[in-house]
Amino acid sequence: MFKTQICDLINIEYPIFQGGMAWISDAKLVSAVSEAGGLGIIAAGNDSGDYLREQIYNVRSLTSKPFGVNVMLMSPYIEEVVAVLAEEHVDVIVTGAGNPSKYMKLWNNSKIIPVVSSTALAKMVARNGAAAIIAEGSECGGHIGELSTMTLVPQVCDAVGIPVIAAGGIGDGRGIAAAFMLGAVGVQIGTRFLLAKECQVHPKYKELIIKARDIDTIVTGKRLGHPVRALKSAFTRKFFSSEYKSDISNEELDALGSGSLKLAAVNGDILNGCFMAGQIAGMLVKEQTAKEIITEMSQEAKEVIDTWVK
Repeated sequence: MFKTQICDLINIEYPIFQGGMAWISDAKLVSAVSEAGGLGIIAAGNDSGDYLREQIYNVRSLTSKPFGVNVMLMSPYIEEVVAVLAEEHVDVIVTGAGNPSKYMKLWNNSKIIPVVSSTALAKMVARNGAAAIIAEGSECGGHIGELSTMTLVPQVCDAVGIPVIAAGGIGDGRGIAAAFMLGAVGVQIGTRFLLAKECQVHPKYKELIIKARDIDTIVTGKRLGHPVRALKSAFTRKFFSSEYKSDISNEELDALGSGSLKLAAVNGDILNGCFMAGQIAGMLVKEQTAKEIITEMSQEAKEVIDTWVK
């Protein structure tokens, strides 16, 4: 597969980022993706600065290749996380769930690549020094915006003069090729890496992904202003129905979802867990190593593009 400018920018072999998934993207998965030529990304999630520092050290003990950290700007530990990243000088900092502009000068030894779901935020972070942007469509798992990948990516590409990485609904080489046609120079992939053999998510989580059909995801949390895409389950159906009950307050609804991702990812709790996944879950049918995933997708993308060129 050919290299793009994002490969040269952060010194990776393939223009493929592994999504930073809370409770999932740890040192073992991250180092495997980076060793395979992609960009592995630690999920800082809602964990402490000490946890993040430990994960950074663990990744560095497993690979000398570039890796990143995903920062959730709404985290209760955000100031600790910001301080750790200012000290540790990781290769790439990916930010989500907000505007990272106030922290960007502190991270001037890293390449900052914010996740955006609108052109307005894309323009703002580009002005403030972002090295690239991840335009993430609503097909993705976890927290989502309004626009689909098909509509968001080309608009962000037109709005900014820095590299754009496409995310949301991409799980094979056809998706990668399509992202390139929309103007992106790379992709970020989360759901497919749940099935990496190096991913230590609970086996029940992987089983649900493999069994999922194309219509088996649902979006909840719109009432609270932070919609989330996950697999249909006892928990998500209960949460969805609760959103439309006037006798349940926003505080009660928020409490209902608290800790549900950990219950899914760590405990495999079918009844109470929130199994976040993108709409491409229905096309994922097997567990592979991170290297096999990256190699297979890259070869597929090359074959599709070569066919078009002919």
